[in-house]
Amino acid sequence: MSNKEVKAALKSARDAIRNKEYKEALKHCKAVLKQEKNNYNAWVFIGLAAAELDQRDQAKGAYKKAIELEPNQLLAWQGLANLYEKSNKTDVKEDLAEVYQKLLELCESGDKQKWCDVCNKLVELYHQQKKYFEVAKTWQKLIQMKQEEGAEKAELHQLWKKMIQLLKDSTQNTYKTEQLLLTAFEHAVNSADTVPGEDHQNLYKDFIHCLSKFPHETARLEKVCKDMMVLYPTESYPLEVLCLHFVQSGTLSEEALHYFSKLLEMDASSGPGIIGFGIKCLQEKKYKAAIKSLTEGLQKTSQCPAAWHYLAEAQMKIHKHRDSVLSCNQALEALGTPEGPSLRWKNLILQLKAEALIKIADVDAAEEAIKAVEQIVDASSNPVVLAIRGQAYLNKGLIDQASKISQELLLSHPDLAESHALEGFIHYSQKNYEQAERSFLNAIERKAETAEYHHYLGLTYWFMSDETKKDKGKALTQFLKAAKLDSYLGSVFCYLGNYYRDIAGDKSRARGCYKKAFELDGTDKESGTAAVDLSVQLGDMDTALSILNEATEKASPGTAKWAWLHRGLYYLRTGQPSQAVADLQAALRADPKDSNCWESLGEAYLSRGSYSTALKSFRKASELNPELMYSIYRAAAVEQILGKYENAIATYQQILKKTEDYVPALKGLGECYLMLARSALDNYLDRKAVDFIEQALEFFTRATKHRPDVSCLWKLLGDTCTSVHVISPTKVNVQVLGSLLGKNAGKQMLKKSELLRLGGRCYSRALQLMPLPSIWCDLGINYYRQAEHLTAVGTDMNEINELLEKSLQCLKKAVRLDSKNHLYWNALGVVASCSAIGNYALAQHSFIKSVQAEQINVVAWSNLGVLYLATGNIEQAHEVFKVAQSLEPSYLLCWIGQALIAEAVGSYDTMDLFRHTTELSMHTEGAKGYAHWVCSTLQDKSNRNTELYLYNIVQMNAIPAAQVVLNKYTERNPDDASAFTMLGYLNEYLHLKRQAADAYERAASLLKNSEDTEKYNIAMQNYGRSLCALGQCDKAIEVYASIPLTEFDGIVGIALAYFKKGLLQESIKAYEKALSVAESEQDKAHILTALAIIEYKQNRVQTAETLLFKCSLKEPSMESLKALCTLALVKQDATLATAALKELLKYEKGDNRIYERCLIASAVYALQGRNVAVQREVSKAVHRNPDNPALWSLLSRLVPLYASQKAKGGAVAGNIAQVLDVNHGKEVLLNIAVNQLAAGCHMLEDEKNNPLKNIQKAIRLCPDNPSAWAVLMAACHAENTVVCLNNTQPKLTDLEMILVATVSAKTGENNLPHNYIQTVEDWCLCQAITSLEETGKLSEAEALCTKGLKSRPEHPALFLLLRQVQCKQLLQSHKELPDNVLEELRKTVMASSTSVAAWQWLAKVYQSQRMMVGAEMCYRKSLQLASQQGSWNGKLSSLVRLAMLALEICMAKVSNEHWPSLVQEATTEALKLSSCPLAALLQALLQYNRKMGARETRRMLERVVYQPGNPETIVSVARWYLLQHLYAKDDYELIDVLKENAKANGDARALELNEKLSSSA
Repeated sequence: MSNKEVKAALKSARDAIRNKEYKEALKHCKAVLKQEKNNYNAWVFIGLAAAELDQRDQAKGAYKKAIELEPNQLLAWQGLANLYEKSNKTDVKEDLAEVYQKLLELCESGDKQKWCDVCNKLVELYHQQKKYFEVAKTWQKLIQMKQEEGAEKAELHQLWKKMIQLLKDSTQNTYKTEQLLLTAFEHAVNSADTVPGEDHQNLYKDFIHCLSKFPHETARLEKVCKDMMVLYPTESYPLEVLCLHFVQSGTLSEEALHYFSKLLEMDASSGPGIIGFGIKCLQEKKYKAAIKSLTEGLQKTSQCPAAWHYLAEAQMKIHKHRDSVLSCNQALEALGTPEGPSLRWKNLILQLKAEALIKIADVDAAEEAIKAVEQIVDASSNPVVLAIRGQAYLNKGLIDQASKISQELLLSHPDLAESHALEGFIHYSQKNYEQAERSFLNAIERKAETAEYHHYLGLTYWFMSDETKKDKGKALTQFLKAAKLDSYLGSVFCYLGNYYRDIAGDKSRARGCYKKAFELDGTDKESGTAAVDLSVQLGDMDTALSILNEATEKASPGTAKWAWLHRGLYYLRTGQPSQAVADLQAALRADPKDSNCWESLGEAYLSRGSYSTALKSFRKASELNPELMYSIYRAAAVEQILGKYENAIATYQQILKKTEDYVPALKGLGECYLMLARSALDNYLDRKAVDFIEQALEFFTRATKHRPDVSCLWKLLGDTCTSVHVISPTKVNVQVLGSLLGKNAGKQMLKKSELLRLGGRCYSRALQLMPLPSIWCDLGINYYRQAEHLTAVGTDMNEINELLEKSLQCLKKAVRLDSKNHLYWNALGVVASCSAIGNYALAQHSFIKSVQAEQINVVAWSNLGVLYLATGNIEQAHEVFKVAQSLEPSYLLCWIGQALIAEAVGSYDTMDLFRHTTELSMHTEGAKGYAHWVCSTLQDKSNRNTELYLYNIVQMNAIPAAQVVLNKYTERNPDDASAFTMLGYLNEYLHLKRQAADAYERAASLLKNSEDTEKYNIAMQNYGRSLCALGQCDKAIEVYASIPLTEFDGIVGIALAYFKKGLLQESIKAYEKALSVAESEQDKAHILTALAIIEYKQNRVQTAETLLFKCSLKEPSMESLKALCTLALVKQDATLATAALKELLKYEKGDNRIYERCLIASAVYALQGRNVAVQREVSKAVHRNPDNPALWSLLSRLVPLYASQKAKGGAVAGNIAQVLDVNHGKEVLLNIAVNQLAAGCHMLEDEKNNPLKNIQKAIRLCPDNPSAWAVLMAACHAENTVVCLNNTQPKLTDLEMILVATVSAKTGENNLPHNYIQTVEDWCLCQAITSLEETGKLSEAEALCTKGLKSRPEHPALFLLLRQVQCKQLLQSHKELPDNVLEELRKTVMASSTSVAAWQWLAKVYQSQRMMVGAEMCYRKSLQLASQQGSWNGKLSSLVRLAMLALEICMAKVSNEHWPSLVQEATTEALKLSSCPLAALLQALLQYNRKMGARETRRMLERVVYQPGNPETIVSVARWYLLQHLYAKDDYELIDVLKENAKANGDARALELNEKLSSSA
């Protein structure tokens, strides 16, 4: 290639590059290089093209080759620079810098603008690499270039500012860089145009800020600051920097103080100025002012280590050692990593910190002090620091190390005070006081102005010897010197206080010293406590309170316990319990384990009325200190106040175990038992009350043994004895300690009269000790109660009158002593109004005076009303009772008064008023009055359907209410025959037969010796009737025989007793006698019905039927029609039963006997074979009477028998019956369990409400019911079956034989019909055999069958079970059964031809032998039987089994249209019976078998899977087939939905199949 061609090729390459055809350019260049290897332009073009094609290495090589050829040519260098600029690699940056430097050399003499551009790029590169010195040098060259070019001042100013910007980010500048930076600042400041100006001012600030970072530029800093102050005299910044500079320098000259003052004048809130002022205060020994100023200044300027040091120093001076340590830590933090001058500050701060930590004087602080000393540079050469280390060792308990340092210091620095002081501290800690004295004297000799040395010398003299203990003069001198030298040393003033208090006896001066010590050290508990105690002793409570207030205000949470405690006790003493509570709580935050504090808190709560919290506080105190008897006692007392008498008794007993003679506990126990006795009396629990009274007397007597001089104990004894006045004398037999009766030992039994007299003597003893009016009143009431008792028992009137006169005089005495007490006037009125005194004028006057003394006095108003009522002034009594009612509507006696008035005037409201009295509370008058009106209303048979009866008796639940209050009445009044008669009558209504008999017996015994024989005969008839109802017929006959029987009721009563006893002939005679005296046709019809029943008992059915027809022909009664209908049912005579029922339904339309009518009707329908009608009849009755629990219970019982498909409804009916009446619980729970079993419920569906749980509850309620145990067996079997279906191990195993034995035992214990027993036992035996067979225990099942057949060889069900067990054993061998065996099995089933289950079992056997047609015929036979028997379950199970049989054949791909049509037919019929999910599944599987991929298949399977409520076992199968269908159709969206459904229901089998199908897909 010629030269011309080379040029042409290069031109083509250039054109190609211009046109961005870089590959073409490369070709041209390579062509050139083949001709000329060293062609510079060709290499440059290759570099450019390669760079554009991103072939960086090739480009770099090309450029370098070009540079080698011609190193002074710009083109290749520029190309290389461009290439490096595009690269982000770090190593390229260094090469780029070199390229820029070469470009600067090449451009320096040429293109100045290009040189400047490259220079800027180089500076930027150096700045990125943080090569600040190179930045500075390069930029300076640029400025020099500009200066040489004659650039303007403004441009140069900007360049210097740019240089500052480039360099000021550097944190680790070299000295040269720093100097270049400072030079830049100087040039920038000097080259500014507008001076003064804002930019110039900011530049100056930056300059000063920069200088302040360089410790060696202090002179320059001062100069620049002063220059700026001249230019900007109002700007505080240079002054602040200058002041901080002076602070940091540590030397405060007059000039520095001048600048501090000037700064504060300029800006009073300036941090450096305030710091400077604080340092000035420190120099002037104004320590508190210094601390205030330094703290304020440091809040504004926190990064000043020297200021923090000065603050720590000031805090040390006033002995705030912990604050000083914190300040030192702040100083070290602000100092950072010290260098040069800062290192000196670090040593000073660490030394000061160590000194502060030593003064704190605990082990942790000593350890920290040692660490601080170790950080001090050259610490080992500083004797003062060594002495500090020695003290730290001493505080830590390392005496040997401290002694070693002390000895070294004494040898090396004998003239140093710290050396001798350390020795003294060591001797003092070891109690070597004489050596300590010498050491401290030596230290004082060398440094006399140190207060600490005088203080410790004083302490040494204080503890030195017996002589100095007596004469504390030397100690006093040293303490005074120490106080003079350091007025902030609080501990010195504390010891001065000790001296003045204990030695000099000057309490006032001592208090002043303690107060001063506490003011100096708010944590000094000893000084504060002493100052408060002395102030209290001096009677200066204001000072004491001010000290406590000051201590608590300053205290942080959890501190100053002593102050909170003292102030709390002060508030408690002055009757401010709420404040006391708050303070004592604060004290406990400081020390939660202080039992005394808890006790005081309990007292505060008690004073405030917060009894529950007081109780907790006293309990806490006793827990912390079990020996704190007072706390235990107070806890018991609070429990007593709260009415928790049993707990209080236990606590008092706990005290008495430790201290038997603790009188407050004995008194408390007695009071508790007395309160329990009163509570029992209020509830009419008289026997319990007597027991409590006996125990109360014992404890009060024990208390009086130890303290016979305490009046209140004798009064309480009187109260206890008098409290028996309401109890019947027959129940009062109280054992009293002999000491109370004036005997030495033992106990004596006292009757009611003796106990009341003893109460009077106790009140007399109390009066001797303290003649209070209240005790006179109590004594008067006691005499009145004695007279009342003697009147009731019929004693001589002279004694009664004497007691009443005494009572009157005692109450008059009480009134004279305190005429303003309404209780005394009221008691006087009650005694004056009694019939034996009859002074009604005095009584009226007393009641009026009582009302005048206390306006709201419902008792006195009620008593005044009773007085008017007793004297016949009914209108006045009514008005007075109205006033009493308005004062307190819940007061019982005024309502009783109004009821008595209503009864007297014949008001309709009488019964309502008496009922209201019983609702308010129990009172004998109200109880008997209400019971009388209830019984009167019940005896009137004609008012049953009136609104008045329905309201007063039914709606107001009158019978049980009256029975309850009358029970209490008879408990208190055991001699009232009429009350017992009424009680027996009410008990009969409530079916409380035993209680009725007892009440009638008591009434008869009370009337036995009375003159009124008619009442006695009626009482005996009542008693005989109740005995007959109880089944005690012999006794009933005896009772009836003991009285003349002329009346109809008596004759009928003995007739019934004869009948129940089995004396049928005597009963017939009695009934015939009754028939002769019967007056009404209704009574005669009833007697004829009874005679018919007797005839039926004698197996004369025809005679009985004749008698019943005779009844129905005249005037049929309901009872005769029911008897006739029942007789027809027994005879299985559907025609007669239907006719009788028709008549019965015609006459009986009310709701009173709806249950009996419904039961009879259901039985008739069942006899007719109308199963649906049975359930419908009861359902209709339930709808008409939804509040009748008996009907709901009947419905629950009949549903599983006659409508098992509605078993869930039967369970609901049972639950409703139980809610309506819990008395049906025993029967209903059994019915619920049976219904749930019939509905297929189990524990996996509902853990709480299932057959097993319900039958267990039923057995707990009635363990003697054999049916319940049989149902339990069925429930266990059902649960085991469900568990097996879920592939888990059954839990309820090995129960069969136990349950069979239990049922046999229960049937043997109860008097049940033979047929019932036989049926239950047979069923249980069959169930046990079935359970054993299903669990694989075939030998046991066979043995049980054989055993059963021995006792009942002709039992077809047992024989069938035996064959089933034997057949299962044969089938397990997997051999084909011989024809003779199959024939034998068929014969066995034929023997039980009415059993649906037998035919189904035979079908399964045939199926196992692949005899599908035979199996089909057996299933059809079972279906036929079930239809004949009306068995819904039988029909459904037969249809489903038949469908499953046919489906199995279909799945085996047998080509016969009979079987698919059979599946379809059977499942369709099953679905007609109920929405059977299994039938729906079988239809879906049939469709799957026919057309797996059809849309109808998916739809049918989805219906089973996603239908709510379907059993998971069925759904799981449907899910399995649906998943296969979806994978066949590749429908992944529906697969995901199904997968989520499987996960939600825990279907592991479906998920496992999904994994297999997805992996294969």
